[in-house]
Amino acid sequence: MYFTALLARTEHGWEASDTELDDVESLEELAELARAATPDDEPVLVCIEQEGAWFGLVRVDGEEDPRVFVSDAARAMRSAYGEILLTDELTGREPDDPRRLDQLVELDGTEDGESAEDTAGPDGPASVPVGPLGDPALMADLGIDAGTVLTLSPDNALGEIADSLGCAEVLEAVR
Repeated sequence: MYFTALLARTEHGWEASDTELDDVESLEELAELARAATPDDEPVLVCIEQEGAWFGLVRVDGEEDPRVFVSDAARAMRSAYGEILLTDELTGREPDDPRRLDQLVELDGTEDGESAEDTAGPDGPASVPVGPLGDPALMADLGIDAGTVLTLSPDNALGEIADSLGCAEVLEAVR
């Protein structure tokens, strides 16, 4: 089970909206969805949570490239939404690398006929690292430092982030 939400800073404070990501196929499409949430170049956070297994954050500021943090890349790799976040650039794969997610991973994290354990490399499935990946400092200017992001539990990360931003009530309203 997933929970996805957009947190957009506006002139009136943070606004939250739940969002459906089923039609989003790439990080760029996700960034465009986030940019549409605010008319200004204010920050927008896309929050993705999978039932206490992992969480992902994407920060979009205007036309800048999106910044991504994933709490556990190996777990996220087994997810359709994780596939959006775990770009070649973030994971360090070359575009024609045979370990590309779209060639390796079905929604359950396996190739046809293989179990998840069969696809595991020394650092987890298909050599995607177990644990955090990306930019944990993506909210430092919002008062949430990298050390805090790295210690957030997937069980309540989005709630703690919203509480720190002062928008816990608006996030809970869309949950």
